[in-house]
Amino acid sequence: MNTQITQRIRQAESSDAESLAKLIDLAGEGIPNWLWTRACVEGQTPLEIGIERAKRKNGGFSYTNALVSVAGGTPIGMVLSYPITEAPTENPDDLPPPIAPFVALEKLSVNTWFINALAVFATGQNRGVGSQLLAAAENLARTNGFNKMSIQVYAQNTGAVRLYARHGYTQVASDPVRLHPSPPYYTGDVLLLMKSLSDEPA
Repeated sequence: MNTQITQRIRQAESSDAESLAKLIDLAGEGIPNWLWTRACVEGQTPLEIGIERAKRKNGGFSYTNALVSVAGGTPIGMVLSYPITEAPTENPDDLPPPIAPFVALEKLSVNTWFINALAVFATGQNRGVGSQLLAAAENLARTNGFNKMSIQVYAQNTGAVRLYARHGYTQVASDPVRLHPSPPYYTGDVLLLMKSLSDEPA
C-alpha cells in the first residue's frame, strides 16, 4: 500500500552508526560490505567495520554528513551528502575494481552537492520517505550555497533511476562497471546524474 508514514528528518548522530552502516550497504548494493570484509582483522565482522567508519567525524561516510528519517524513534532511511569542491586525485585503475567507476565519475562532479548514498529500509519503502530525504539533501545544498546536485547510480537499478528522473535528475556521463562481486551482480554502466537547483538549465 502506498501510504505516508509518520516520520521526521533530522541530522544523524553517532548513536545512529549501526543503522547508517546497514543503510549505506543497502544503497551500495553490497559493495560497502565487500570492502569492509577486506578490512576486517581476526574477530571483527564487516558490520563492525562499517559502524566504526560511520562514527567518525571526518570522511565521506561519517554521521556528520548524514540525515536520517526517523519513525517511532528508529532510523528508517538515510541520505548521505556533502560538497565536492576538488576532484579526487586517485587513478581509478589503481583502486578496487568495484569502486573504480564511482571515483572516475566523481572527477566530473566538482562544485556540486554530491549524494553519496540514499537508502530506505523495507519498512519505510513506497511511502515517500526516499523523496523526502532527497528534498532534504537539496535544501541542505541550497543552504550551503550550491545550485547543482550530483548522484551516481547503477544503470541496472531501474527503480532508483526512475526515482531520480522523476525529481529532475538527468544523465550527464557514465562509466563501465569493472566488477560487482555481490548480488545482484550488476554489469553495464554506472551513471552520473545531475540536477540544477537554479532556474538555469543543468
